[in-house]
Amino acid sequence: MNLRSKKTIILGLFMAMVLAVTSFTGCVQGCNTPAGGSSSAAVAAGSVGPSNEAESSAAVAAAEVELKYWTEGSNVTASLKEYVKDVTTEGSEHFIPKKDRIAVFDMDGTLTCETFYTYYDTMMFINYCLIDHPEKVSDELKNAAREIKPGYTAGEELARNFAKAYAGMTIKELYDYAVEFGKKKTDSFNNMRYIDGFYLPMAEVVKYLYENGFEIYVVSGTERTTTRAIVDNSPIKDYVPSNHVIGTEFEVKVKGNETVSSNMDYKYKDGDELVFTGGFIQKNLNANKTIWIEREIGQMPVLAFGNSGSDTSMMNYALDKRNPYRSQAYMVVGDDREREWGPQNWDEKSEEYKKQGYIPVSMKNDFAQIYPEGITISDAQYKEP
Repeated sequence: MNLRSKKTIILGLFMAMVLAVTSFTGCVQGCNTPAGGSSSAAVAAGSVGPSNEAESSAAVAAAEVELKYWTEGSNVTASLKEYVKDVTTEGSEHFIPKKDRIAVFDMDGTLTCETFYTYYDTMMFINYCLIDHPEKVSDELKNAAREIKPGYTAGEELARNFAKAYAGMTIKELYDYAVEFGKKKTDSFNNMRYIDGFYLPMAEVVKYLYENGFEIYVVSGTERTTTRAIVDNSPIKDYVPSNHVIGTEFEVKVKGNETVSSNMDYKYKDGDELVFTGGFIQKNLNANKTIWIEREIGQMPVLAFGNSGSDTSMMNYALDKRNPYRSQAYMVVGDDREREWGPQNWDEKSEEYKKQGYIPVSMKNDFAQIYPEGITISDAQYKEP
């Protein structure tokens, strides 16, 4: 081999080494960051997640963000931030993989105003029977609507009446009616439509958890289609997809087959409508919440938020000793009598919840702002229809 050939081979080997080093360096600098944006943005957008290291850094940064609708120095937000930082930081003893970060929220009284005369699904039933469509319901249902007074029980019997009232409606028709009803104004507050009843601090918590990689589910005693309509038109609409809504179940069948015991032998065809039959399946309260969380999510949540005894089963499920991850549960106490119609006693309720292992949340002391600007309570909470 002559000298020129040897020089050519050596030069070729040198250039190959330079290219290899350049490629390796480029990967080291860019392989942990998705193209076109930061890893935290990718997580928020729901795209394929970044590496655990990038995910951890994003979570720590988000945990330090101020929750502006909460009072400064709130023990509640301090405990939540500590928890989120602990379970989202890789290397932590309590690190929870993103796929297992499940947070469940009750809706009425936890995310939204529950006090009568503003309880969404109850007032929707009253309006449907007595104001908007009295021609479509029986005298029995009209009387049931008239008899609802402050202190009523939102139990199974009332839910059965709701199911009867909406018999014959398609799922879309009930959804659309719930959206339209939300535009009506409540008499309990000045300048408030029913859809404006979301608590700003709690909506902020939903967003905060979502940005830290949590999957958010709304588990409500309100009928599922109605709950979806409410959530889809609320401040949390970007964080809770429709398949993350669990609610009370009314019977649904293919139109024209409502009286058949089962639609098992009928095959859906193009243009068929799914309608409510008037039948009732199950009220999603108490232990039923636990059952439906297991059936629809398939695992224990690690965070649970509620506001009443009907949520305690859901809270206890999250706190069960068999939960493989660190978990926490928060209970909202409706104790604000100036900005809300809160009837609850803080000392009594907070002590009760602490004994059960929950972290109590005071609307009066922990919420810096409850509703959007301009919304105030009326002179009277209730007006006879």
